[in-house]
Parts: sequence; structure tokens; C-alpha cells
Amino acid sequence: MTGHAAAGRTAARLPVGVVAVVCGGVSAALHLGKLPPAVPALQSTLGIGLIEAGFLLSLVQLAGMALGLAVGLVADQIGLRRSMLAGLTLLTLASVLGGLAGAMGGAHAVPWLLTSRAIEGLGFLLTVMPAPGLIRRLAPAGADKAALGLWGAYMPFGVALALLLGPASIGWAGWPGWWSALSVVSALAAGWIVRVVPADMAFEKPMPSQGPRLRATVAASGPWLVASAFAVYSAQWIAVIGFLPAIYAGAGVPSGWSAVLTAAAAAMNIVGNIAGGRWLQRGGAPATLLRWGFATMALAGIAAFAQVGQGVQAEALPPALRYIAVCVFSLGGGVVPATLFMLAVRVAPGPATVSTTVGLMQQASAFGQFLAPPAVAWIAHRVGGWQWTWLATLACSLVGIALAGSLARRHAATEVA
Repeated sequence: MTGHAAAGRTAARLPVGVVAVVCGGVSAALHLGKLPPAVPALQSTLGIGLIEAGFLLSLVQLAGMALGLAVGLVADQIGLRRSMLAGLTLLTLASVLGGLAGAMGGAHAVPWLLTSRAIEGLGFLLTVMPAPGLIRRLAPAGADKAALGLWGAYMPFGVALALLLGPASIGWAGWPGWWSALSVVSALAAGWIVRVVPADMAFEKPMPSQGPRLRATVAASGPWLVASAFAVYSAQWIAVIGFLPAIYAGAGVPSGWSAVLTAAAAAMNIVGNIAGGRWLQRGGAPATLLRWGFATMALAGIAAFAQVGQGVQAEALPPALRYIAVCVFSLGGGVVPATLFMLAVRVAPGPATVSTTVGLMQQASAFGQFLAPPAVAWIAHRVGGWQWTWLATLACSLVGIALAGSLARRHAATEVA
């Protein structure tokens, strides 16, 4: 069965509200993924360099890096549905702002674009933070793991769509038109959630004050472990997938083929998410799945980027095998977020701290995603190529394997207690 067929069958068994929440996450991920295919256009129209493009790619994570925990607390306080709608509204308005800045051009285009990306970061947080808690509420009994596995695919699916549709859209309407088109997508996602997701009052219970919820979350080891694991996963995934268009452009691959190849590699992550959710639904051990996921990313990263020798004497795998390795990297990594979102619900100190735990995950993830693209771009700039990227992916994967062991020991101790 293909990944798309599996995703279709999983979605068919879930309430429409769950599907709407996942689609809201996908629309938010589109905004994160809209920049990589626009990098060549931004370089030609605004004159930005590779390292500046890396900061544009990561700037959207600034809000998550600074406000993840705070937004998690706010999401629980104001209501999960209200939080998603506020986030999608911010994404819509910020994308309109970025599109207008690009259309007007001039010296102020870059500052306005940077500002809009920072606002999009806050909108993204408000959108995705409450989603696991909402899905847990809406999913039928016994289907929550599969539903959270489907949610784990929101990022690669949105990024893959952006990478696939972006080049054609930018070629037709320019990058400002691409920004404006995605503002419509997030507005439509908000409208669907309004129609099919029950109002927060249908679920509301007395909520503990923010101080105790924050203290309970940061004092527990479980949230820190899943947050750290999510950081080392997302940092390496966004660094590799985010720069694939630039890597292929440098290798002389036509832009159309580059878009298809990059989108296909990102889409492999969806297959991993769905497979991870099904494994967990059937009783698979989360720590084992994490170890396999990180080990696959480590080995595939080496195969995709490492080379022996220097200069014209350097040898690496043939291009086709290196591309297959990138796809395996994305596929194997897909089981990691599916597992971590399920674990976030499990390791949260209580039901009232689920969004706060996800907020901590998002804050750690944003920190990794903020640092990784500029760091990888800096290394590539210094050595004149991407051949040392595998060192970054290997380091992240080894940390992830160690964290999986810590989560396994914590689970074993909990079972004994």
C-alpha cells in the first residue's frame, strides 16, 4: 500500500474535525516551506546571499524559539480552537504583508519581508501548538495514536506541497504572488475549522492557573526529553530539505526537475509518519522506533553527502544513489515526529499541560531550526560545497539515539513504579 493510500484510509476513519485540524497544520507548514523555492527569485530581485537566505529560512522560527512555552500556556488558556484560528489569521495577514512589500519593491522590501516572516512564526506557533490536544479530544477512542501519526505528517506534507507548487507559481506571478496565494489558503483553512470543529466551550473545564502548569511542565523530565529529540530531528531535516533546491540549482538541475525531486524527498517523510503511527497503534515500542528513525537518518545522511578525497579527485556515490539516500533520510526520519507527538501527550504532567508540553517541544525545535540552516550554509560556503553536511546530520542523529535511550529508561521506571 502506498503512503497516500494509507493516509487516505486513515483519514477516512477519522472525524472531519480531525481532518480539518490536520489541514490547518498543513496550511501553516506551507508558509514555512514557501521560502526555499523562492530563494533564487529573492536573490535575483533583492540581491540577498546564501547565508542571508539561510536566515530568512530560519527567521520564521524566532517566535517559536522565544515564545514556545508562553504560547502553549496561552493556547490552553484561551481555548485550543480559538488559538488555531488566531494563528491562521496571523499567517494570512503576514503573508499578505510580505506579498505587498515584494510587489512595491524598493529598499524597504527586505525589512518588511523579515518582519512578515517573524509574524508568520508567531502565527505558526498559535496554529500548531493546540493541534495535538484538539486531535486527542476529537479522535474516537482507540484511534488517537493513528490520528496523531497523521498529524505528524503536517509539516512534510505542507513543505512538499510548497516545494512542488512554488516554482510554477513564482514563475507565473512572482514571489509576491506566491505569498498572496498562500494567504488565501490559510484563510480557507480557518474558515473550515470554524465550520466543523466544535467551539471550545464544548470541552472547557476549570483550567489551573498558568504558573502551576508552567512549573509542572518544566519540572518534569519527560517534556524536556521529547523536546530535545524533536529539536535534533527537525534541525537536520529542515537543513537538508530546505537547501535541496539550492543544491540542485548549483548542480545545474533544471528548476522544474529540482522542484519535483525536492518535493518527492519531502513527501517521503509523510510515508514515515503514517507508518510510525500505524506501528504505534499496533503496540510498537516508541523508543525502538526513535532509535531506528535516527539511525536511518545518520546512515542516509552520510551516503547522501560524504565524499572521499578533495577537489577533482573527490569521489562520492553516483547522483541517483545520493538522491535515493536523501529520500531514505526523509522516510526514516518521518517516524520520529509521529512518535514524539504521541509521547508528548503521554509524558505531559497532566491533561492541562499537553499544549504546554507541545510548546516546549516547539520551542526546542525552533531553536534547532533557527541555528541549523545558517550553520549548514556557512559550512557549505567555507568549504565550497555540501560535502560536509553529513557531519551535522550525524551529530544530531547520535544525540537523538541517546535521548531515545533516556526515554526508554524513563518509561521502564514508570512501569515499575
